[in-house]
Amino acid sequence: MMKQSLSRRTFLRGLGASVALPYLDAMTPAFGAPAAPVTRVAFVYTANGVIMKDWTPAEIGSEFALPKTLMPIEPFCDQSLVVSGLAHRNGEALGDGPGDHARAGASWLTGAHPRKTRGADIHNGWSIDQVLADAIGQTTPLPSLEIGLQDVRMVGGCDSGYSCAYSNTISWSSPTTPLPYENNPRRVFERLFGDGETTDPEARAVRLRQNRSLLDFVLDDTQRLAPRLGASDRNKLDDYLDSVREVERRIQNIERQDAVELPSLDRPEGVPPTFEEHAELMSDLIAIAFQADLTRVVTFMYSREGGNRTYPSIGVPDAHHGLSHHQNDPERMTRLQKIDEHHVATLAHFLGKLRDAQDETGSLLDHSMVLYGSSLSDSNRHTHDELPTLLVGGGSGAVRGGRHLRFPDGTPMTNLLLTMADSLGVSPDRLGDSTGPLPSLT
Repeated sequence: MMKQSLSRRTFLRGLGASVALPYLDAMTPAFGAPAAPVTRVAFVYTANGVIMKDWTPAEIGSEFALPKTLMPIEPFCDQSLVVSGLAHRNGEALGDGPGDHARAGASWLTGAHPRKTRGADIHNGWSIDQVLADAIGQTTPLPSLEIGLQDVRMVGGCDSGYSCAYSNTISWSSPTTPLPYENNPRRVFERLFGDGETTDPEARAVRLRQNRSLLDFVLDDTQRLAPRLGASDRNKLDDYLDSVREVERRIQNIERQDAVELPSLDRPEGVPPTFEEHAELMSDLIAIAFQADLTRVVTFMYSREGGNRTYPSIGVPDAHHGLSHHQNDPERMTRLQKIDEHHVATLAHFLGKLRDAQDETGSLLDHSMVLYGSSLSDSNRHTHDELPTLLVGGGSGAVRGGRHLRFPDGTPMTNLLLTMADSLGVSPDRLGDSTGPLPSLT
């Protein structure tokens, strides 16, 4: 009745900690219309190509059947666009010889042809996530968040004369500035929930590890806020804080396990021992960051190009990159398809988190665009056309799912990236080899 409301930027604060809130009804002014929904964007990368016959639907349009590899996203089919016919011509050799893996990772979000060098004179392009971070990320605590699941402490040359910088990230803030991703969940957690009053991460970490939960530090503030909220908001706040506490508990359990294990160069402190645990924990952190509007732009690399992770949990002991050069051997292709499907199942976990979290006028998935794919299709031949591309989420009304769209072969992948940016009110003149936005997303 007093026409008062909470700010969208309300935080719960305590010593060395700060917890942003999800969208609550109390953030809508009395007698006012709900705030315009905020759109989030996530770019999720899977390396080393896929088995395309098990990825591409046979039918075009809305009456299509999901192929084997995409079956895990069946619960989200009505919000999914499978996009065929896209290519990254600048990922091809263009006279530079071998190095398709490096060029694939470097070109996925830039559409640029990276300079072939092992030295410091790297040159690529400005990636679309950073274009968006500059435009829509400046009102959030983190303009963008770069996350990955493999160790990237690799320098020098990683692929046939190309710098490791091209394989270690898909995010570039300028043609000469790659943005390395974070693979340690603890450090991501502290970036999201540190209070910013100290620039010393070690001091903040000590406070947060003194046998107390982050939420213990903001308990008094929580108790002061709760009486101002309606029953629905209190339930929403409790669910959100429970999610934060559960993620923190999982991180602490991992660190306790690490404390009794021998150190490993491949698994820094705080990194889960399995792909599944690691991917789900990072996915949950991204969902929390989106829900609290801590960031609106994320890049997430399941694997780096040329990465040789194994997947014993699904019966695939082979190294991923080696297996991707299957020489059309049916048994090896079957094992590689298992990895492809497993990665899509991992994506489905993330999509479920977004679907289950509510925002202004729907779910986070309604108000997100999640682009998933690879910059190689047939990994055995290192092809950069017919790229496996999946766009999930409503984009706050900008995307109509439930369809398989096919564009003319060779259509620049960057045209899709421009279209996504355009739906957010961001209109770069050009991105890499783009020729213009795509029709038909709505």
